[in-house]
Amino acid sequence: MDAIDRRLIALLREDASRPLKALAGAVSLSASSVRERIQRLVARGEIVRFTIETPPPPNGCAAILLVRLNRTPDPEVVRAIGARGDVRRCYSLSGPIDLMVEVGAGSVAEINRARDEISGLAGVTAVETSFVLKEDKVEGVGPTANSLAASQAATG
Repeated sequence: MDAIDRRLIALLREDASRPLKALAGAVSLSASSVRERIQRLVARGEIVRFTIETPPPPNGCAAILLVRLNRTPDPEVVRAIGARGDVRRCYSLSGPIDLMVEVGAGSVAEINRARDEISGLAGVTAVETSFVLKEDKVEGVGPTANSLAASQAATG
């Protein structure tokens, strides 16, 4: 991977829907060269997927669940958690916490229901819940508009 590939990946992290022509202009290559580079990055596994991010529902909330398992790895528990529609991300961790799960929902009651269902899975021994107060950074984007507005309001 060279500097141009790294720049393309950075640009795609910011906006994966950016047109090839715009990407090409940003790295001073033709659109066909950029298309070929992106195809190679995908083929080599350097780019795994292209996705979108949607805003949380109005008045929605999110929580981080720190999950301890009876044994690790436990692919059945990970699969069950990952299959839930309210789970945004699930990470396997080293250390005393086995999984970090981000859950998003329209209400605190929905978060509590998700937490109870996850804690009831066979193989889960403990779940600690922390509600997200604000999102300060999204990968590849920097501070979110909401966190910037909150910072500006706080500093007057």
